[in-house]
Amino acid sequence: MKLGARILKTGIAITLSLLVAELLNLPSPTFAAIAAVFAIQPSIYRSYLTVLEQIQANVIGALLAVGFGLLFGTHPFIIGLTAVMVITLNLKLKIGNTIGLALVTVIAIMESPSDDFVQFAVIRFATVLLGVFSAFIVNLIFLPPKYETKLYYKIVGTTEEIIKWIRMNIYHASEYTLLKEDIEKIKDQLTKANQLFDFYKEERTNSKKKVFVKSRKLVLFRQMITTTSHALKTLKQLHRLENDIQHMPQSFQNLIKSEMECLLMYHEQALLKFIGKLKVQLTTSVPTEAYTKKRALIDAFMKYKLLEDDEDNKMLYHLFPLIASIIEYSEELEHLDRLIDSFHNYHKEDNALEINHEREQD
Repeated sequence: MKLGARILKTGIAITLSLLVAELLNLPSPTFAAIAAVFAIQPSIYRSYLTVLEQIQANVIGALLAVGFGLLFGTHPFIIGLTAVMVITLNLKLKIGNTIGLALVTVIAIMESPSDDFVQFAVIRFATVLLGVFSAFIVNLIFLPPKYETKLYYKIVGTTEEIIKWIRMNIYHASEYTLLKEDIEKIKDQLTKANQLFDFYKEERTNSKKKVFVKSRKLVLFRQMITTTSHALKTLKQLHRLENDIQHMPQSFQNLIKSEMECLLMYHEQALLKFIGKLKVQLTTSVPTEAYTKKRALIDAFMKYKLLEDDEDNKMLYHLFPLIASIIEYSEELEHLDRLIDSFHNYHKEDNALEINHEREQD
């Protein structure tokens, strides 16, 4: 089992918060460790935002805990009421993701009051903040993940899985139930790809020049995800309409198979071209061939629609979503291909990809 960076960072942040709390002789260092767990984030930028929000939430929690504690005491009912007030305020301020740590602050202050309640509250509040800052320091020290590499390989891995299943499906080699289960897994992978895209988008650059480079890359990665999403949509249609397709004339089935094979090859080439493993100006005729076969498929579909009787047309109408998906997939691929060509043809020196070609594992 491979340990991820966030797992290691969490462990180190807990250790650091406990050591510092003991060094400062703070009572109940456990609260610092709990706060560190809440404050660990996948990127430096998110960690910075989290620190600001956590401080704000902890101040709210501490003030309410002290106020309610002094006025009404620390009966469990009062602690629960204080927690409700803290949650309500955090939601009003749109910092709902900090509720957990704010409640930790409330409990830390009110669970075991001493005679000098205010001093006790300040110490507990400082203990919780120590955990937050420990996590922030760990996020700063650790090198941020290479989101460009992670994002690329997440997209490639998801796309390869889709391409594999489409190929198996058009040759009627896929098992219906297994494909249905894998489609759900692929949807989860696409969700993760979108999350990585958000992390990559949030990464800050040091110079104005790099900002423009990053913007161009973001457009490309966004289109890569969009194209993969349309590939998945096409796979879902092929899977759902598999029985209807097999009742169509063999010539029409061959057109679907031929166009899909061409699009899959086109997609594979685009991904290789993106990282420079394929020449930008290809001599291959795949893009032209994909367009020609798409036109042939549309013409054949319209011809069968006109020739078939009303009863057969009912089945033919079911194939409209599939034909539409294939057309959309083809158009997104063409757009991706143009973007990649533009990316590599202009600003060649600036557009260096920061992708580690040793494939990363999830």
